[in-house]
Amino acid sequence: MSFEPTSRGALAQRQLSLAGIIGGALAILIVAGGVTLRAKHGHQIKEWTEAQAVPSVNVVVPAREVPGGALDLPGRLEAFESAPIYARVSGYLKSWRVDIGTPVKAGETLAEIETPELDQQLNQARADLASAKADAELAKTTAARWQSLLASDSVSHQEVDERSQDAASKAARVAAAQANLDRLIATKAFAKIVAPFDGVITARNTDVGALIDAGGGTGPQLFAVSNVDRLRVYVRVPQEYAPVIRKGGTGTFTVPEYPGKRFTATVVGLADSVNAASGTTLVQLLVDNPDHLLRPGDFVNLRFTLPARAGALRVPASALIFDEKGLRLATVDSRDTVHYKSVAIVQDLGNAVDIGSGLTDSDRVIDAPPDGLVEGDRVQVIAPKGKGANHG
Repeated sequence: MSFEPTSRGALAQRQLSLAGIIGGALAILIVAGGVTLRAKHGHQIKEWTEAQAVPSVNVVVPAREVPGGALDLPGRLEAFESAPIYARVSGYLKSWRVDIGTPVKAGETLAEIETPELDQQLNQARADLASAKADAELAKTTAARWQSLLASDSVSHQEVDERSQDAASKAARVAAAQANLDRLIATKAFAKIVAPFDGVITARNTDVGALIDAGGGTGPQLFAVSNVDRLRVYVRVPQEYAPVIRKGGTGTFTVPEYPGKRFTATVVGLADSVNAASGTTLVQLLVDNPDHLLRPGDFVNLRFTLPARAGALRVPASALIFDEKGLRLATVDSRDTVHYKSVAIVQDLGNAVDIGSGLTDSDRVIDAPPDGLVEGDRVQVIAPKGKGANHG
């Protein structure tokens, strides 16, 4: 009797059982590895989420002993002397001798007016004066004769006094006629229009044959004369900077027609008052213009160099927070916790500001603080920037 088939079946059965055990073990290992990997991944997600919940911020350290910076303001140029020229006598323009751009000297004739009506008034005034002188001479002679007759009692004192009074009256008429003639002669002198000072003709608004009406400044302007050897620069300075602008100080400016070229002007006057509408004070400077490169009416971009403010700390303007609680800065302490500080600005330099109070040079200030940051929040400091001396 043979047992070989039975032995082979048992062996196959044992092999199948072993394969099942191994497969089950592998399945258990795979499941366990998956659970472990998922748990690790979940922990990583939790850590990442918690890290993202803490805002990241850049901080700067306030800078001390920094340069004062500059103040850029718009301004305008005006002639050192400028005069519109009007006619003082009526008539017709006989001739003109200068045109725009012509240099002139003080007293130089610009034009001449023909005055036929005034000429007739002068002739009449001369005749009136001659008549008055003749009457006065006759009255004087008569008064002298009556005075001599008084000694012989040929006339009364009353009659002598009347003749003397008449002579005095005629003499007064002579003085009046002379004054009227002198007035007309002086008026006739205005028929020649002359330059009031050395300068350049900047306008001519008349021509030969034009009817000239003496308006005393209200009629049409005939010429305009400007002295452009020096020019005035007018600029309005915000009131917070007015104390640092003083007479004798200087400012530099540029004009659009000469890009890159800077001109220097000297402060010669301050208005010493603040315009209520703009909150600025008017400052006047003078600039030499020997080559006549600059022109009255030019727009200029004026720059003042500002002195450093003692004790001030400079931070970027982007760090400022202005809300219902006023002007503040967000700072970070040694535990990376946010604290807000109320501050006062002593100088605004555009991209940087100088803080006068409320801040110390050891504070770490958050640059461009994110919205929603509140007192006591925890933050993650990315990396402190260098001292804020380069700002501004």
